[in-house]
Amino acid sequence: MNNKAVILGCNYYIGLSTIRCLGVNGIHTVAVDYSDINRYGAESKYCSERLIAPHYKEDPKGFIRFLKEYASKQSAPPVLIPCHDSYVEIIDEHLEELKESYLLPPIEQGLYRKVMNKETLHQLAVEKGMAVPETVRINEEDFFEKVDTIIKYPCIVKPVDSPSFVATFRRKLFKVHNKEELVEALDKAKNAGLEVIVQRIIPGFDDHMYTFDAYLNHDSKVTHWVTCQKHRQYPINFGASVYTEQKYVPELYELGSKFLEGIGYKGFAEIEFKKDAETGKYYVIEINARITNFNNLLYKVGVNFPYITYRELTGAPLEPKAVKEDKKIVFWYAYEDMLAIRDYIKTGQLSRKEVIRSLFKRKAYSIWDWQDPKPAFAFLKNIASKYFKKR
Repeated sequence: MNNKAVILGCNYYIGLSTIRCLGVNGIHTVAVDYSDINRYGAESKYCSERLIAPHYKEDPKGFIRFLKEYASKQSAPPVLIPCHDSYVEIIDEHLEELKESYLLPPIEQGLYRKVMNKETLHQLAVEKGMAVPETVRINEEDFFEKVDTIIKYPCIVKPVDSPSFVATFRRKLFKVHNKEELVEALDKAKNAGLEVIVQRIIPGFDDHMYTFDAYLNHDSKVTHWVTCQKHRQYPINFGASVYTEQKYVPELYELGSKFLEGIGYKGFAEIEFKKDAETGKYYVIEINARITNFNNLLYKVGVNFPYITYRELTGAPLEPKAVKEDKKIVFWYAYEDMLAIRDYIKTGQLSRKEVIRSLFKRKAYSIWDWQDPKPAFAFLKNIASKYFKKR
């Protein structure tokens, strides 16, 4: 096919797995980053071109102009695939303009940001009858009284705009145990100019976190889907997947497909749920509107979401597919999982025996691939460099 695949963000293993998923199918892949530093995903043998663009936040107009100029030089419109939340946000902001140059899902402009924004996602979920954690907004009357009676401590202070919060604090949220810690967390967010909400913590260990990963076609119908169960996250309890297993949970399909189809979503999405350990009820936690962290796991169990996206957008959609059995394969990001294991054991949430037993499952690695080892060596070089700088 003449349509190239332009992948935004290859300095992380999401971009790397996207490049591999397309490259193995003979697609010409183009890695776009804002810096040459640490872009180990672009070291893959499946990467056809490597480009450096203006920074999407420091020079957004220059970034969009760069993308359009690149597309204008191609013989066919490229497919544009973002691999980081910030790239999704800027694509959504300039959606109509980019559609003139790139192949993108025909989604309503603004919907990507609505599902990524915790406030608007909460509203959409409630409208569609989905369960969401009890929430109090900081501008509500009797705010502290509501936190005491409805939310209760400990609770979490979550950002409305996750990418900006993570970029500022290098964490996804604040967990607070009393009013003093809550005030401190709210002050930090206010001083950073970031909007936050306060939510109840749904009871249950990290293995009560589940995902519904799906692709919706141009008619907003789910054509491909997989469900997974997290086992470990980093940072622990409120972090990203580091050890996640494919697990068939039909109830998540019923909930997830109804919601995504109901809001007119198109393209790839991942809904993150938490199962209440006391009631068994599934609560919507967040939605990822870009390729997920454990994309390599989804590929290993037979659902190649980047290639599904590419084929749909180039007019040659693949046959629908769902994984309706347990393949007993886990995604493993070993580097951060080792850090997570340390903290789980330190806090008494896991025993060494439980950890060792879990490690014997068949794995889909985040970075390592026998057929494409160079990115792993580049990643190790980056880690070693950071270590010696600290020393």
